[in-house]
Amino acid sequence: MASAFEDKPGVGEKAEVKVHLDCETLFEYVKMLERRLRELEAERESLRRELRYYKSEVQKLMEAPLIEAIVLDTLPDGRVVVKSTTGPNLVVKVSNRVDISKLQPGMHVALNSRGSAIVDVLPQREDPYVKGFEVVERPKVRFSDVGGLKEQIRELREAIELPLKNPELFKELGIEPPKGVLLYGPPGCGKTLLAKALAGETNATFIHVVGSELVHKFIGEGARIVREVFQLARRKAPAIIFIDEIDAIAAKRVDIGTSGEREVQRTLMQLLAEMDGFDPLDDVKVIAATNRIDILDPAILRPGRFDRLIYIPPPDEEGRYEILKIHTRRARLAPDVDLRYIAKITEGATGADIKAIVTEAGYFALRAGRREITMEDFLKAVEKVLKHRKRPYAEKKHQEKPPFYT
Repeated sequence: MASAFEDKPGVGEKAEVKVHLDCETLFEYVKMLERRLRELEAERESLRRELRYYKSEVQKLMEAPLIEAIVLDTLPDGRVVVKSTTGPNLVVKVSNRVDISKLQPGMHVALNSRGSAIVDVLPQREDPYVKGFEVVERPKVRFSDVGGLKEQIRELREAIELPLKNPELFKELGIEPPKGVLLYGPPGCGKTLLAKALAGETNATFIHVVGSELVHKFIGEGARIVREVFQLARRKAPAIIFIDEIDAIAAKRVDIGTSGEREVQRTLMQLLAEMDGFDPLDDVKVIAATNRIDILDPAILRPGRFDRLIYIPPPDEEGRYEILKIHTRRARLAPDVDLRYIAKITEGATGADIKAIVTEAGYFALRAGRREITMEDFLKAVEKVLKHRKRPYAEKKHQEKPPFYT
């Protein structure tokens, strides 16, 4: 008997092809579903992270704020006396998360606003205003960039740099090194430049403060900043505090004055207490600069505060020649330029005047379209700077020290 499929050849092959196509389509469909599942799982995880983030943000908004306080003392029963920033002193308990043995007077802690318990120890923080005084990048000025002040440089290094680098020398001699140095003299003679050179030469922390920055309108603010500046210097010791234009806070005190003048006097008294108080300065040195020493309070000039007063005079002829060489060492000079002659005809000029003369000579060369500075450019610059510019301080003779300080 013939097979039933013999009349329909190829039916079996078509069935096999159809089954094979169905399996392949089903396999692709399964792969697509698995891929879609992975995408949905990743999306679910992303939504969970977003949900956790918003929950944490809501929790932060709902949490009660913490109160900052300062530790005053620890009691035998495990409680702590703190000075709250909200006003009163509090006797509080300590959370188990905080090690009570590490709590020391003066530390900043965080209090729970509900039970006032100490829940965290805050890091030692510095006033942002005071922190900005510290010099992070040291000046590139060196003593080789200062001309005509060899004797003043020697005195400054003896009073400031030598005690910081070799304190054992003073112990062997049995003497105390100077606490501070006051640089005084007419403007433009290199007082601030000397301080910058000392900052560049020494490895000590250099803290630059301008006297006017210590004057504030709120009572006690200036004194607080002075106190924190010295605390910062003691933490960063060895350190040098440079107070520029100290006459802004150290003018002679008067019996009658406005409330602003009394606040400046409080700032001065805090400065006097820091320099000659019970807390030793040790490896902290103070340098101040002023061009009005005649108005300074006598209390700040006495030995024990500023032990050495260094007069910074206008440069003599040799000093002017050295300053000219410093300011022209990168300049392209014509062969006819005679720096000795320029130094001779600039009598009474300060270091700032000489720098201005070199700059003006360069401008004269640029206007003429030249790439080098000639002697004629310098003569025109001297005429412009020294004769056509008003210089009130040059009208007085500063070649010798004022009679009051001789």
